[in-house]
Amino acid sequence: MSKKYFGTDGIRGLVGQSPITPEFALKLGWAAGKVFASNGNKKVLIGKDTRISGYMLETALESGLIAAGVDVGLLGPMPTPAISYLTQTFRADAGIVISASHNPYYDNGIKFFSAEGTKLPDELEHEIEAMLDQEMVCVESEKLGKAFRINDAAGRYIEFCKSRFMQDSLKGMKIVVDSANGATYHIAPNVLRELGADVISIFAEPNGLNINDHCGATHTDALRKAVIQHDADVGVALDGDGDRLIMVDEKGMEVDGDELVFIIARHALKKGELKGGVVGTLMSNLGLEIALKNLSIPFKRAKVGDRYVMQLLKENNWSIGGESSGHVINLDHIPTGDGIVSAVQVLAAIVDTGMSLSELKSGMQKLPQELINVRVPKHKFPLEVDEVKLAIQAGEVELGDEGRVLIRKSGTEPLIRVMTEGKDAKLIKQVAQKIAEKVKAYAE
Repeated sequence: MSKKYFGTDGIRGLVGQSPITPEFALKLGWAAGKVFASNGNKKVLIGKDTRISGYMLETALESGLIAAGVDVGLLGPMPTPAISYLTQTFRADAGIVISASHNPYYDNGIKFFSAEGTKLPDELEHEIEAMLDQEMVCVESEKLGKAFRINDAAGRYIEFCKSRFMQDSLKGMKIVVDSANGATYHIAPNVLRELGADVISIFAEPNGLNINDHCGATHTDALRKAVIQHDADVGVALDGDGDRLIMVDEKGMEVDGDELVFIIARHALKKGELKGGVVGTLMSNLGLEIALKNLSIPFKRAKVGDRYVMQLLKENNWSIGGESSGHVINLDHIPTGDGIVSAVQVLAAIVDTGMSLSELKSGMQKLPQELINVRVPKHKFPLEVDEVKLAIQAGEVELGDEGRVLIRKSGTEPLIRVMTEGKDAKLIKQVAQKIAEKVKAYAE
């Protein structure tokens, strides 16, 4: 059964339009509350990022949950992974995050966590969607839920993040932290300061409208300049809700999710702590696969999306995985992707080995990639055309064992993404153009 509202990463949308309206949030809170209460669960935590719409949606969700007879703990602005951790810490029955991650301020979203700090199972999401079709009826007055504010949430999460650093301290290290004017603005700089680092904090003054605005993990130009300007050892860039991490080395060069996964996995291997192999996605650079193979570390690819990386990790009983975009997962530390915890693990590798970040990432050589997006009308299906299939096959033969071809539909836009990858930059560009032209010809 398909879901009407829930996507692979909760519910997303433009604020004020379906489904992210105050009316919908009220009904969603009630529907979720009814489902949780029917299973004997009566305590839910709510956190949010720094978008201007967060307070409005928080109040609506809170009212709906209370109307269903569920108690609500309000955490205030907190990173998404913090909600996962705090839901377990406070033994709540579920956690809710109001955030649209790396998107602009005018978007928002709603994501649920289970009592174990993981994403809700599909069955519960189906139950909530079914309840959304029912008429909203408030419980009797004596059965209404209660709201309470958790004032020490930030401090608890800071201590948790610090506990993931398995070295003595970061004393003597200078770090620039870009919090994207988002949910980590009062968390990430303090974690690293309390571990002993000299921290220069940028983009840590949220005003409700500047979240992810030319800053953070999706826009690292300012961080790269700041690292050079301050002669820093490393730069840390998080996105608006703190589950995505991109770093910058001492030379001002970006270190992406594939390279971070490699550094963390290799360090775990050297310490004898690596469980099995590593999970990437279809978009992970071939250089990651090759570098891990050279270390005899198994590697598997999941569909794009941290939900699918998580599924494959659990199926194989592995711990480490991630995406090029900076979603890095280590289930030995927390049951979801966590940008701050991932940064702490990389910093631990720097301290433990005495190597710089540029030296650590040099063990993996990224291969050139070419990506072409072809716009396709909804009623056209060019990937099913024989001529297109033959063009893809010809490209795969042309690249041989030194490259790969990946063709996929976008999950959010009417696009076919044509990606080629290999050692020869000129060749992969030619192959991508040939396939894209054929896709375009049958999409018109």
